[in-house]
Amino acid sequence: MVAAVQHPNIKLLTYSEVEEVSGYIGNFEVAIRQKARYVDHSICTGCGTCWEKCPTRVNSEYNLGMGIRKAIYISFPQAVPNKPLIDRENCRWFTSGKCGVCKKVCQAGAVDYDQQDELLSVKVGAIVMATGYDLFNWQQAYGEYGYGRFPDVITGLQFERMSNASGPTEGKIIRPSDGAEPKDVVFIKCVGSRDITKGKEYCSRTCCMYTAKHAHQVLEKIPDSRAFIFYMDVRTPGKAYEEFYQRTLHEGANYIRGRVSKIYRSGSKLMVRGADTLLGVPVEVEADLVVLATAMGPAAGSDKIAQKVGFSIDKDGFFQEAHPKLRPMETNTAGVFLAGACQGPKDIPDTVAQASGAAVKVCALLSKSELATDPMISQVNESICSGCLACKAVCPYKAIEEKSISERVGGKAVERTVASVNMGLCQGCGSCTVACLPGALNLKGFTNEQLLAEVDAICL
Repeated sequence: MVAAVQHPNIKLLTYSEVEEVSGYIGNFEVAIRQKARYVDHSICTGCGTCWEKCPTRVNSEYNLGMGIRKAIYISFPQAVPNKPLIDRENCRWFTSGKCGVCKKVCQAGAVDYDQQDELLSVKVGAIVMATGYDLFNWQQAYGEYGYGRFPDVITGLQFERMSNASGPTEGKIIRPSDGAEPKDVVFIKCVGSRDITKGKEYCSRTCCMYTAKHAHQVLEKIPDSRAFIFYMDVRTPGKAYEEFYQRTLHEGANYIRGRVSKIYRSGSKLMVRGADTLLGVPVEVEADLVVLATAMGPAAGSDKIAQKVGFSIDKDGFFQEAHPKLRPMETNTAGVFLAGACQGPKDIPDTVAQASGAAVKVCALLSKSELATDPMISQVNESICSGCLACKAVCPYKAIEEKSISERVGGKAVERTVASVNMGLCQGCGSCTVACLPGALNLKGFTNEQLLAEVDAICL
């Protein structure tokens, strides 16, 4: 991240959102809203005095509610740029008009409560979508796991923050309910993954390996501890992955093949009830801490950004590639590429590989002075086009535009509106030809006359 922000040819726009995308391959115009931070980063030194003195404490999103942050804060220690912003919803100055401590103690005078959102417009030749993923909301689907009742039932990402040296517990694994060190830890895999009734039917791919890592950390950090892993199948598709899984077995991790049906409290312990399908018997395990391997899902709002840019999503909400094998980095919109878990669940090596591929695709695109386009695109017969623009509403690539033409009717010049096809955007899907009531739109190479001629030739 530091290398990216220091690169002379990279402009990093943080705390920003894409408002609108127009144009086409080689000529995109992107409207970006850079949200107000209420801190002028051009003069802020990132000294930290402001958040040290801020009296407001709220739950930290980065630490998933297990730690606290101030109302003026840096998201996480390695954030780029390493300068703060003000959380308007929790800042006392904005909620009550009182406080203002951060502005008083800022020696650089960087705090500006009057700062407004800034609208930017940039022209680019290509777009790479890398919106990442969010975790499956297990609380709504798995009430039998004790959401809201058992603070010692956490997700794998919460465990990750807990075991991290820079996390809220400085790397110490504890029970959130009382801060005690857990001796028996149960891990439940496929919470939302491969479960059509409650979550998604796909495999999230990363859960098996990070659960094995978490079991290893428990056995390594906590003396005389035990780790129990409930699983459906163990999948280790990667270099040295199977060896690491076998290592956790040799370290003493207990793998139980079966689903968990219920978690309930018994004294100070959590009772995890499930089944061992290999032995064909029900099992109950006492646990101090339960860790859920929740499914990976599309990032919140990814469907809206896909609509703005102009490409489709699949049935699970992930971005749809042009072809899963032959064009995995491309979308059906020319000039728009995919990288990472926005396309589907991926681990780090796969994400890096796809990002490298997307970068090469962009370099190949921008290295050319001319672009070859697909000749099989729509064309408009302006003489019979009624200008209803029903085709514009159904075009998934935003390739239909309005156009005014002049005609002479009864010796007078008359202006009327017709549809026009942008050759750079049209992908030849044919949706507009179906929607066109007067039949003014045809697909080159597949016109009505050509298709009827083919039928006539077959019938002769």
